[in-house]
Amino acid sequence: MADPAAKLGLLAVLASVAVAYALTLPKRRRSLGRRGAKPPAPLPADFPVTPAKVLAASKRVAPHVHRTPVLTCGCLDAAAGRRLHFKCEVLQKTGSFKVRGATNAALLLEDASSPLVTHSSGNHAQAIALAAKLLGRDAHVVMPDTAPAVKRAAVAGYGARITLCAPTNAARAEAAAAKCAEVGGSFVHPSDDPDVIAGQGSVAVEFLEQAPFLDALIVPVGGGGLVSGIAVYAKGLRPDLKIIGAEPALVDDAARSKAAGARLGFATGDVVPNTLADGLKTLLGDNTWPVVRDLVDEIITVDEAEIAYATKLVWGRMKLCIEPSAGAGVAAATGAAFRARYPPDAYPNVGVVLCGGNLDLAKAAKTLFAEAG
Repeated sequence: MADPAAKLGLLAVLASVAVAYALTLPKRRRSLGRRGAKPPAPLPADFPVTPAKVLAASKRVAPHVHRTPVLTCGCLDAAAGRRLHFKCEVLQKTGSFKVRGATNAALLLEDASSPLVTHSSGNHAQAIALAAKLLGRDAHVVMPDTAPAVKRAAVAGYGARITLCAPTNAARAEAAAAKCAEVGGSFVHPSDDPDVIAGQGSVAVEFLEQAPFLDALIVPVGGGGLVSGIAVYAKGLRPDLKIIGAEPALVDDAARSKAAGARLGFATGDVVPNTLADGLKTLLGDNTWPVVRDLVDEIITVDEAEIAYATKLVWGRMKLCIEPSAGAGVAAATGAAFRARYPPDAYPNVGVVLCGGNLDLAKAAKTLFAEAG
């Protein structure tokens, strides 16, 4: 038998090696200990979306949606100066995260036979159309007449009936209300319905299971359903995790609202500005605004050139056909503003939600890739 003293010496050496190794681990692993950070200010006790409801929604929709992968890209890591982890909702059914919220809301409706009615520029429209088809319901969708042709064709392909309207939020709401009255339908708001928000939060449930070491999470912001569902769940699980919204500078209502401490409309009034990120041209709602105000740490705005460049970069390097709305998040992650406020050494691992991939290829050829020879 070996000398006991020698054994003790060997154990001491191994212990010192283990300690030294632990000190060399990336900050992303040691950062898990920050979960004892001070919790964010709580939402009202009667707020209709809770971490428990998000978790329940995740389990409810799981049989009906894809558990999308988390991918990385060395080129984009180099552009950001840190490790980026992409939650690929571009590979989700209907081509976006929207099917999560639409499915959750449809499954929870008390009237199991009424037609589903919504208004949407495209992604939520497709999601409602598919949810209705799966549940054996009719679907009616109000879309702005500026909606991309590819999205309109997909909505019709899933069997929904389309009503076109003027490209204003007021026109969309009025047309949807009229359609509900006409067909006796159940209206499902694209971003402000609590059950939709909870369903969108299932993105965070999966993401934090797949990448629990994240230091920050960047989410594109339009109506705020996605970032709200994610923030409610993620802040409940990880109060230290930074939740950053990414928004086109041309439709910066969320950024201006957060800065002002009050919900604001577009700077252009009733006229919806034109942006490459057409899926983000929706205002915050009664239920999404409190979450953005209280749980989202910051909204970073990006200009059209940054959105276009980021979108092309993902197409070219990751070979993923994202839409510019998803490109807004990538632009924020690789931009100077995020790098300055969230230094890579303090936030080495950042998650980015690639929210969708539905775009008009003909239009993209004229805009995103116009300079290509």
